[in-house]
Amino acid sequence: MTELLTKNILNHITLSKKELESFCSLFNQKEVRKKHFLMQEGEICKFEGFVTKGLFRVYHIDSNGFEQVLYFAQENWWITDIDSFTNEKPSQLYIQALEDSEVLLISKKDKEFAYNNIPKIEKLFRVMTQKTHIALQRRIIDNLSKTADRRYIDFIEKYPNLFQRLTNLQIAAYLGISHEFLSKIRRKIASKK
Repeated sequence: MTELLTKNILNHITLSKKELESFCSLFNQKEVRKKHFLMQEGEICKFEGFVTKGLFRVYHIDSNGFEQVLYFAQENWWITDIDSFTNEKPSQLYIQALEDSEVLLISKKDKEFAYNNIPKIEKLFRVMTQKTHIALQRRIIDNLSKTADRRYIDFIEKYPNLFQRLTNLQIAAYLGISHEFLSKIRRKIASKK
């Protein structure tokens, strides 16, 4: 299970074998069945997770009852509610498995232990945080400046494997549009081919 995690870590920083083993030993494996929740709104997020198998969606339900997908997390992606995890406050998010999934979880206490005992781990999370901020900034700019058609095409091109694993309803919730509007976009694109 930790092989994928090890590769992910080594893509960002260099660690000795001992440091790598020590850090990976801080994670606990959890299996989450399809449609089950890793976390629900109102709970305090007590983990940062690394997906080793399967697919999750991280979403919020707005005051009108509409789901708003922040992101999907497939194999080799990290997953958490960073606000709830960092500030130890109730989450506004749900983290749900869309397939039978497995995730490696690290607690805040164990992450702090790693920071203090394997200093390079702080660099790992700093680099990952920067990449997350860049992705979120780009997503916000896209949502503000691109048409829904263009966002849909970009999503397909950027995440072709992920696209195949999602329903139209899930993609529409990620794009911030209705399922019906997504169907119109798909028909329009198909008619141009």
